[in-house]
Amino acid sequence: MAQEVSEFLSQNPRVAAWVEALRCDGETDKHWRYRREFLLRNAGDLAPTGDAASTNAEEAADAESATRDRQLQQLVSFSMAWANHVFLGCRYPQKVMDKILSMAEGIKVTDAPIHTTRDELVAKKG
Repeated sequence: MAQEVSEFLSQNPRVAAWVEALRCDGETDKHWRYRREFLLRNAGDLAPTGDAASTNAEEAADAESATRDRQLQQLVSFSMAWANHVFLGCRYPQKVMDKILSMAEGIKVTDAPIHTTRDELVAKKG
């Protein structure tokens, strides 16, 4: 899938620039590669299209622009929660976990660390 993402981005420079602007300072290449895939899979109409005129017309409507900003902020938050879960072992409320895991369906992460939860540690001692 990484090759498909790279090929897609090379053919769509506006989308590539848009998604690259969402990368966090200090984010490793490995984490970014998977989080970028998460963002692209779930961006829908939040990602820019090839037609600059239609994008400018869309952004002219303040209410729509504000809605798009909120949706983008939510997508970025979900992508970070998912990456934190996969790479750092973070857990979130079940509703959030269900949402991010369904959004990440089909993303194959290689070399993901294996984390042991507190409940698993307690169960081993019991």
